[in-house]
Amino acid sequence: MLSTTYLVVIFSFALLENAFAHKCDSTQYSTICAKITSSISTASQVFYPNSSQYIADNEHAWISSSAASACSVEPGSAADIGAILRILGSTGTPFAVKGGGHALNHGFSSTCGVQISMTRFNDIQIHNTTETVDVGAGLTWDQIYATLIPLGLTVVGGRIPTVGVAGLTLGGGYSFLSNQYGLSVDNMAGFELVLPNGTITHVTSENEDLWFALRGIVTKFSYKTIPQGQVWGGTRNHTADQLDAVKDAIIKFQEKKDTKAALALVIIHTPKGLGLAAVFFYDAPTPGPGIFDDFLAIPTNRGYSNGLPITQYSRSVVDTIANQVLFWGARLRALDKNAVVAATLEPFDSGLFSHGSDSAYPPDRSRALFPTNVVFSYMNASLDGTLLRDFGHYCNAITAAADADGQNVSHAAVYPNYALFSTPLEDLYGANIPRLRAIKRAVDPENVMDLTGGFKF
Repeated sequence: MLSTTYLVVIFSFALLENAFAHKCDSTQYSTICAKITSSISTASQVFYPNSSQYIADNEHAWISSSAASACSVEPGSAADIGAILRILGSTGTPFAVKGGGHALNHGFSSTCGVQISMTRFNDIQIHNTTETVDVGAGLTWDQIYATLIPLGLTVVGGRIPTVGVAGLTLGGGYSFLSNQYGLSVDNMAGFELVLPNGTITHVTSENEDLWFALRGIVTKFSYKTIPQGQVWGGTRNHTADQLDAVKDAIIKFQEKKDTKAALALVIIHTPKGLGLAAVFFYDAPTPGPGIFDDFLAIPTNRGYSNGLPITQYSRSVVDTIANQVLFWGARLRALDKNAVVAATLEPFDSGLFSHGSDSAYPPDRSRALFPTNVVFSYMNASLDGTLLRDFGHYCNAITAAADADGQNVSHAAVYPNYALFSTPLEDLYGANIPRLRAIKRAVDPENVMDLTGGFKF
């Protein structure tokens, strides 16, 4: 859930080679790679350095966990894994098995020998009669949830969507549902396992030793399924000066016995010092009474956001944006040490609006508009009025620079998803306003949708 928790590093083979070639000489295993190639079926494939699939097979979430293997092999059947293990065992060749690639230790799922990537074991089979689901060892949790959640089902699985099924489960597996159901490993119905001698077996609780300590390569996990409805959750960020309040909140949370609730608190060093992020989960549409109240009572950032239409990021426009961020950033930090001023530049192709038909936004498709997102963020509520006025000056200065650049955007449509709450409807939908209001009268004569938030017609 938190991007600060796991860093996904994209790298090339050159980086792999430079970082880890000194660990061992992978060339000595080239004959083993060739032997595997000649021994596996067409369901499987061996890849060599400099190929894109080889890079993907060796890639890990942390580059320090990776190695440049002699080759990578993607087995497509349990039988082929058996053949591969027999070759590796008989020749004493080092190897590694990679599921999702989130092992943090170098050499745990990486090697200078033969890298086995389980990516082709990607089937999901749901068994309603036994209330189980069979999951391939090459899948990640986001893939599992995407299949199960629409059916009102889930399993006791990972909290980070891109983590692999195999590593998490074989290591025990903490979950947002663990307070209710235990670890992932506590909710297994069985495994398909290729033993070190290449034999394929199906392991259940009746196989006491293998159930207790799996040895070999798991190709399939059978999980008990659990009914799943809507859940409540989210993330709140806090600063170092709120540490005492956060400490009190986490102590009180542990005293509240509600197994549907789960919490993760990230404490991280940032360029500005200590940073805190609380991740909440509750297995129901709304949390139980008081369960997160101590956290939610801690002030968090407030602010303003707007989307300024720009047609081109010229040098003069970018200079103005940068200067405005510096100017207002210094002013806000003088008023509130936690303040942030930001602008996100989003260049798109000039034919952006040529791909669709008439829609509420954009009201004019004759030219592309880049939805430049500008933000004031701060914590001191007493500054709301002052900073709302200053935020207007910030926005106006950038728009004026674009107009001076010949872009004529002072009356261009503002992107609704970025727009400040006080933006007039005409600035969002332009000439489409009469039609939108007519549709509203026809479809919602009782004004039911006026009971919710958002821009009102």
